[in-house]
Amino acid sequence: MTRPEVERLSAIFCGIDWAEGHHDIALVDQDGSQLAKLRISDDSAGFHALLELLARHGDSVEDLIPVAIETPRGLLVAALRATGRTVYSINPLAAARYRDRGSVSRAKSDAADARVLANILRTDRHAHRPLPADSEAGQAVAVLARAQQDAVWDRQQMVNRLRSHLREYYPAALTAFHGSGKLGLDSAHARAVLAAAPTPASAARLTRSQLRALLTRAGRLRRGIETEVERLREIFRAEHLHQLPLVEEAMGRQASALIQQVNAACSSVTDLAAATEEAFLAHPDADIIISFPGLSVLSGARVLAEIGDDRSRFTDARAVKAYAGTAPVTRASGRSHVVVARTVKNQRLAGVGYMWAFATLRTEAPRTHYDRRRAGGERHTAALRNLFNKLLGCLYYCLQNRTTYDPERAFPVPLTLAA
Repeated sequence: MTRPEVERLSAIFCGIDWAEGHHDIALVDQDGSQLAKLRISDDSAGFHALLELLARHGDSVEDLIPVAIETPRGLLVAALRATGRTVYSINPLAAARYRDRGSVSRAKSDAADARVLANILRTDRHAHRPLPADSEAGQAVAVLARAQQDAVWDRQQMVNRLRSHLREYYPAALTAFHGSGKLGLDSAHARAVLAAAPTPASAARLTRSQLRALLTRAGRLRRGIETEVERLREIFRAEHLHQLPLVEEAMGRQASALIQQVNAACSSVTDLAAATEEAFLAHPDADIIISFPGLSVLSGARVLAEIGDDRSRFTDARAVKAYAGTAPVTRASGRSHVVVARTVKNQRLAGVGYMWAFATLRTEAPRTHYDRRRAGGERHTAALRNLFNKLLGCLYYCLQNRTTYDPERAFPVPLTLAA
């Protein structure tokens, strides 16, 4: 923000202390004097009361009063953003430090917290970043991509619970279905067999025809059905330790309930993945993002969900890299000078970035860059982080200039100096 823009800032600042059932509002002027305070309900009536309060203090379409609040989500934030005003999401830890600046007694109230938030805009607005003005399509992709990622994590948590439970009474199931994917407990074949035979005794009684029918209904196998049937029969009929019969039956009931939860988690992952891909492919940035090597439709949607489609959100590529955690942090004091990896970052973007960089190692230019970093003494993680850093800078350039990925420009061949 330039100095003329700062000078044209609103003379009134609004702070909102958010709560589940109500919100406290505070308005301050340029001198820090509190002009008004109000408690509103968390509904449409409360929102209209807020708009009326702002209007009485000069709020207009040409000069909208900025708002500071401690959360970037929720209906209140969405409604405020829909009015076109600038909304700042203040980190609660930062707000607590500002509170200590105004009072040493550690007194706290919702009304005082709202006033603190308003004063943050009055004194340090330039140091805080407003919420990005992402498009409706971009926000929809963000909701679906994050929900799909959460569903993947929930599925893994449920599979871990099922594995831990089976270990207590059903070791044959862990031998039969190990790992993840086609042969793991989250596979359709494992869930079908375990749902039909939740105990070792019932699994040992399964005939070849029953196993063949279960595997066929679950879907196609890489290996032959008959080979898999014989493998499972051999495992289920082998000698294993057993719980007492009634205890084993009870634990089988618990396993059936866990399998149902795993089924629901797997269905959620599949449905949300399809919805995410559909929404992402309809976005105008999709062709640019998936033109990069290593990015599938789903991983590309996750990248878009975190960087958004507001091109003014980041001032330059360095800002995006810092947001993703790929830019290092320098700590210099006196004779000490240390460069370390950034830990405060967008964890979702950093996570998909690691997978993105790893997937590009199958491509010649990124692989050459990675090998060069490794030859220079960097460890695997550091080299991948540097590769992600470079890819992210290229993506920022491509999105700003509306162009697709070009490997020759992204990874130019280094020039060798003549002797």
